[in-house]
Amino acid sequence: MQRFLRVLAAAAALGLTAPGPAITRAAEGPKVVTSIKPVHSLVAGVMVGAGSPALLVPGGGSPHAYTLRPSQARRLQEADLVFWIGDGMETFLAKPLGALARGARVVALYRAPGGTLLATRRGGVWDDHGAARDEAASAQREPNHDDNNAHGSVDMHVWLDPANAQAMAGAIAEALAETDPANAARYRANGEDLRQRLGALDRELRRTLAPVAARPYVVFHDAYQYFEARYGLSAAGAITVSPGRPPGARRLAEIRARIVATGARCVFAEPQFPPPLVRTVIEDTAAKAAILDPLGAELTAGPETYFTLMRALARALADCLASTS
Repeated sequence: MQRFLRVLAAAAALGLTAPGPAITRAAEGPKVVTSIKPVHSLVAGVMVGAGSPALLVPGGGSPHAYTLRPSQARRLQEADLVFWIGDGMETFLAKPLGALARGARVVALYRAPGGTLLATRRGGVWDDHGAARDEAASAQREPNHDDNNAHGSVDMHVWLDPANAQAMAGAIAEALAETDPANAARYRANGEDLRQRLGALDRELRRTLAPVAARPYVVFHDAYQYFEARYGLSAAGAITVSPGRPPGARRLAEIRARIVATGARCVFAEPQFPPPLVRTVIEDTAAKAAILDPLGAELTAGPETYFTLMRALARALADCLASTS
């Protein structure tokens, strides 16, 4: 026994014994949960060197109709911080936040200071996302939620403008710094670095898209208004009235007529939705079919995902529009 105690004391003096619970807890950062890949990517970029966030909606899951797994519900229960776009986008999450994340600070990034908001385009050849807004308006709101989009008049695809992503990076850095003061300097430095990189990305995308900005095209649903406004693009309409409801014959005929009337060069599907609809729409027209992915459905989640996603959008548009005569 005495020999054992002497060995244990020697190991402690050399720093070979395992750290106690207090040391382990001190090394842990805040428990951070994010909704969709673009949000996860921006949060991960701000957290580099101080932890990594959890992602709720993987792959091609819909932010309107995703179902949480039990392990994800536990993450919400244990979270210190939750970042999402807001209840007009991740409609599946509004009620779980009220029920499960009562101890967390919930940050709605569509309200990031310095960002630009656009009104939802309604009716005609544009999707008004009415079903998503109705569901969001009925969800219970908690006083610790930084969200109040009760009117549902805002287009929530805010991340598709890099200037908005810059504003979001700033809001993310401040929320993390307030929650984890020990790493505040790191978060703010990472946030500023991310803002600089997003500015460079914005200039790169503008150069990529400038040659095709005047060429008309049609999208699957109206998710790209911020991208179009930022780069002066010429979208001519959207196929669906709501992503969750297949368009009827009248709607398809209306969009086909729009393609012909505007001379739309391309019609863009999305990975989450059936491509045969696009083939039906472009039948007997000169338009080509291609893919746009606003959520990064097929990308690996991480700090670089936002940059990859935005470059892929620009390249898909530029390649399809430039390839037509």
